[in-house]
Amino acid sequence: MAQAPATPKSKRALLRAAAALAPGMAGRLDPGASERAALELRAARHGRARPEAREVVFLVPLVSPDHVQDWGAVTERLAATLESFRRQEGNWRAVICCQQRPPLPEDPRITHLPFDDPAPGNDKWRKLAALCDHLEALARDPAYVMSFDADDLLRAGTVAEMLERQAPGYLVETGYVMDHATGDVALAGSPTPRMPLRKPFWKLCGSCAALLHDPGLPESAAFLRAMTQHEHRMFPYLAALAGQRLTPLSRPSVLYVLNHGENFGARRGRVGFKTRFVQRFRMSAGDWALEAPAFPGP
Repeated sequence: MAQAPATPKSKRALLRAAAALAPGMAGRLDPGASERAALELRAARHGRARPEAREVVFLVPLVSPDHVQDWGAVTERLAATLESFRRQEGNWRAVICCQQRPPLPEDPRITHLPFDDPAPGNDKWRKLAALCDHLEALARDPAYVMSFDADDLLRAGTVAEMLERQAPGYLVETGYVMDHATGDVALAGSPTPRMPLRKPFWKLCGSCAALLHDPGLPESAAFLRAMTQHEHRMFPYLAALAGQRLTPLSRPSVLYVLNHGENFGARRGRVGFKTRFVQRFRMSAGDWALEAPAFPGP
């Protein structure tokens, strides 16, 4: 299973406009699989009260030990990711999907989902599909669901913010990008007049969106499954098409670490522009020192 291609921006605008008038009208414009799932969820939610989320569920696809050079380094980074969850206040759970169970802390909130699909090639998207299929057994109550890469770190207090605000979904508009090779850190965020080339965090990292999942609607898990087959730049568009416009979190909420040797993007040859981004927008060491305590040491 390959990553689903992005919809051209012109067609996205057309589908958004049609959906605002009537989901049925948008359905006649040849939507893709993820867009059909979004429109079906939008229709299913019509007239239905939005439930209150009881917890945050993190879906974590983990690379196979057969696909990396240093499995120990991979599991160390996963441990830091899980520690960033364990620092959170409020209810949360995390499921790690991988062929081999990695070392996990003794914490009932953290579980392993075995994966035995032998198909060759990059299996990240198939693992995300398996994780979304697992939601039926995992999430009995309404919850925010967030796909999360196994080497990113969540800011302390983020789960509490989600559960307190009760938005239809959340977007990491601002976040940090660290170049592990140099130690430099940049703040990603929306462009400003002074920084017109800066990018929002959700355009750089997949750990960027949490959507309210209603287990009472089969269309909810189906939409999450279809959405996560795309790259993260499609998430805000698809969420809006489903009638779940994402609300930016109030603070830089995720730390994305590049160039640590086993990045997924590095295996695809797609890290170079991000290292250049860090150098262009790097923070002072003093400014980062004020923010670093909110994240486990990368």
